[in-house]
Amino acid sequence: MHKPLRIAAIAAACAVAGAGLYGAGAATAGQSTANSTHEPYNIGLLVKDIDTYYGTTLDAGGVYQASPDSQYAKDLAALDKAARKYIDQAARKAHHKGEKPAVVFDIDDTLLLSLDYEKRYNYTYNSATWADYVNKADRPGVFGSAELVQYADSKGVEVFYNSGLSEAQRTAAVANLKKIGADVNLDTDHVFLKDKANPPAYLSACATPGTWTCTTVQYKGGTRKHIEDDLGYEIIANFGDQYSDLDGGYADRTYKLPNPTYFVS
Repeated sequence: MHKPLRIAAIAAACAVAGAGLYGAGAATAGQSTANSTHEPYNIGLLVKDIDTYYGTTLDAGGVYQASPDSQYAKDLAALDKAARKYIDQAARKAHHKGEKPAVVFDIDDTLLLSLDYEKRYNYTYNSATWADYVNKADRPGVFGSAELVQYADSKGVEVFYNSGLSEAQRTAAVANLKKIGADVNLDTDHVFLKDKANPPAYLSACATPGTWTCTTVQYKGGTRKHIEDDLGYEIIANFGDQYSDLDGGYADRTYKLPNPTYFVS
């Protein structure tokens, strides 16, 4: 999860803390708060709001966890309910038409929750500490995420993963996904990670061996284009916690999961 615009973290997120359901690509206020001429929301109060939204608690092992009774959990449950209904209908329709339906999931804060890292490092990003955190392969699952992966699979929908994690983090990412129960299609043909040293040919417009200029939207949109155009699937739904996970087309419907802790352009 490379975060090129961590934006001092939380200042850009003030409008999304506790904002409720983020579904079907809906836009929210606050994405441009960094350009506001008004005094920003007090950062100390914002941290409290974020903790309230997640129901943040420190467990017996010293790990910050989200509460299953939190507004965050309730928002995810509402999104999950809507997504299941849609996947069921879209899968039936696709199969009837002879298409190969697929869903695409981001990983960080879509399937694996990074709240403990955010809290520990005061909502800032450092590549070394982040790599250590990912490589522990011990992040909890985002509420309902593994079950949604399994549900899509049960409906005959091909599951793909499209993440900003690096190729070097593949082993840890796969191990962590297995640990939370998202053990579906975790092979190299379905888990797409950033390989800056040897980028795939379908990203040649912005990446060549040793040179990577792809934005998040170019990388993720280009990967979805590859899944549809080259692999022959129809992406019926795309899930992510960032708008950059969802922009760029090549998905019939998008689902924006709540994440008030950072912003990736």
